[in-house]
Amino acid sequence: MKIGIKGINRVSATATVALTAGAVIAGSVFASTAQAATLPTPTITAAGGYVMNDGTAKTLYSKAADTRRSTGSTTKIMTAKVVLAQKNLNLDSKVTIQKAYSDYIVAKGASSAHLIVGDKVTVRQLLYGLMLPSGCDAAYALADKYGTGTTRAARVKSFVGKMNASAKSLGLTNTHFDSFDGIGNGSNYSTPRDLTKIASSAMKNSTFRTVVKTKSTKQKVTTKTGGYRYMSWSNTNAMLSSYSGAIGVKTGSGPTAKYCLVFAATRNGKTVIGTVLASTSATTRTADMKKIMDYSFQK
Repeated sequence: MKIGIKGINRVSATATVALTAGAVIAGSVFASTAQAATLPTPTITAAGGYVMNDGTAKTLYSKAADTRRSTGSTTKIMTAKVVLAQKNLNLDSKVTIQKAYSDYIVAKGASSAHLIVGDKVTVRQLLYGLMLPSGCDAAYALADKYGTGTTRAARVKSFVGKMNASAKSLGLTNTHFDSFDGIGNGSNYSTPRDLTKIASSAMKNSTFRTVVKTKSTKQKVTTKTGGYRYMSWSNTNAMLSSYSGAIGVKTGSGPTAKYCLVFAATRNGKTVIGTVLASTSATTRTADMKKIMDYSFQK
């Protein structure tokens, strides 16, 4: 069979187009793969940071992840975890607010849920007061209720002991608590990696997840005289409103701790969870977390 010159040219042209298209596709795939492989590791202001894939526990970002640092109110993640781990826990059980809790807030200049002495507040409500406005009075009330002993001091000591036992059960060797709220006495510390693991464990509890993703709440509590009042609390974790897919978990700050944030988000079925410790301001801790979360979602 004879093939004319025009036929040969036509075949060659078709082959050339096919080869060119293939090269373009291959080049695009190679370029995107190379781009993913060379994704620059972000620089953060915080002294330490860590992010992991919550489903696989794979490390996605790390900076001084195992250096012990003061944790501020991110300590309250463990406070809530210990409460929620109590046997036969009744979240609707009521706790009478004691003067000692409000005196403690005043003496320490601590963050408060503004609990009123004599009010009867449920355990569930105390968890909201603990995790949203970061109430140290709520933390004290929970430690007093779920510690054991004949005196308040003994019960608090017992509760902090439970916090340390819980950390040990998770295999954490760089974490120690000496307070129920993060206002420590020199021996309250953890690391970005350990705090992330604590938060990951806590997030397995449905009540904890519900509380820490709540932006604000209005709770009806019983007053000393048998009436009622409403307590309104807003979450200190502003990233619940500013970061796509955010689901928690807790802010922290203090003279030694500086500015801390433990944070989790879910996008396209992938949950990443992480921590930054000792950032320089509330603004920088937010910027730090956004950087390393964005980076981690692309990995």
